[in-house]
Amino acid sequence: MTPQTLFYILIGIIIVKFLFDTYIDSLNSKHFNDPIPAELEGIYNEQEYLKSQEYQKANYKFSVVTSIISIITTLLFFIFEGFAFVDNIARNFSDNAIVITLIFFGIILFASDILSLPFSYYATFVIEEKFGFNKTSKKTFVLDKIKGWFMMIFLGGGVLALITWFYQLTTNNFWLYAWILMGVITIFMNLFYSKLIVPIFNKQTPLENGELKNEIENFANKVGFKLDNVFVIDGSKRSTKANAYFSGFGKQKRITLYDTLINDLKTDEIVAVLAHEVGHYKKKHIIYNLLASILLTGFTFYILSLLVGNLTLSQALGVQNASFHIGLIAFGVLYSPISEITSLFMNALSRKFEYEADDYAKVNFNGIALISALKKLSKNSLSNLTPHPLYVKIHYSHPTLLQRFLNLKK
Repeated sequence: MTPQTLFYILIGIIIVKFLFDTYIDSLNSKHFNDPIPAELEGIYNEQEYLKSQEYQKANYKFSVVTSIISIITTLLFFIFEGFAFVDNIARNFSDNAIVITLIFFGIILFASDILSLPFSYYATFVIEEKFGFNKTSKKTFVLDKIKGWFMMIFLGGGVLALITWFYQLTTNNFWLYAWILMGVITIFMNLFYSKLIVPIFNKQTPLENGELKNEIENFANKVGFKLDNVFVIDGSKRSTKANAYFSGFGKQKRITLYDTLINDLKTDEIVAVLAHEVGHYKKKHIIYNLLASILLTGFTFYILSLLVGNLTLSQALGVQNASFHIGLIAFGVLYSPISEITSLFMNALSRKFEYEADDYAKVNFNGIALISALKKLSKNSLSNLTPHPLYVKIHYSHPTLLQRFLNLKK
């Protein structure tokens, strides 16, 4: 295969993916005006539902604009050999492959982030502000961005440097070392993410003594679940939207409740949400997801090892020498159709786990309280109650509210 042919294949994949995503988004948008399903009546009054529909439409229109700008920028960068241009800049700084790779991706990622900054600002301070969600101050917005850059430099740069080093040492077998590295990082982050990363952006405090803590402890004792770590995170610092999540396992397991969740829900509803999270642990979903993620990472690195050293990949992007960092870019595009398929599988698995966690909460606590909590959370986030089924299969990691309602009512 000639470099020019491969170049056209890369461009074709980018365009086809854009057209497919645009089509799916368009299909979904045609359901924004659907009436509320009979089973979910009462969640919104007429004015609230109109607001929900307007929120979906505003986000859809914004995503259309951003995706069009994104693909135009990407295609122009490919057509005018932008990667070769950045590669030349990186090589002017050093002859070391690791340094070149770090500078190359540093320029591209930083430039991409700067270009996306106005869109991020608009989404936060215009759309989210208009519909009453935004609580982010300008200072927090800027600090979040700066902190994100530092994490990208030190954590992302460190991992990329090690993977590049593995490639320099072992070439085709580097994927084994990279897989082990990412496996260790995945496990470490699962265990300590809440302790090490979250505090950089948010304040977490142990749940205070009181009715809620007593009810949570009663539930935990009832189901034989040792739960010493229940934390409240200051989600209201950025948004009115509520959430809760489970992280870690063994002695490092913890449940984190957003302060907005505590403010929006009654005690039994909060415990029902927590019971759902405990269900994920009891059903070993944390372990299954961890194993699936690690296996998928290994598969991806193996495919990468078969392609990344190919001279044609580099030449297709205008670079005449086989380069690891250029190969990574080309591989990312070539792998995207496979990534779409694996994403379908992972989302399907995730939705299955959500049903199982709901069932656990229903059997071991109160299904009616969980339904009530889910309805309130959907209402308070102006969720789309009528998404297109195909859109759900492709993009949703959770079942829709209607699907969860019908499952819990069985």
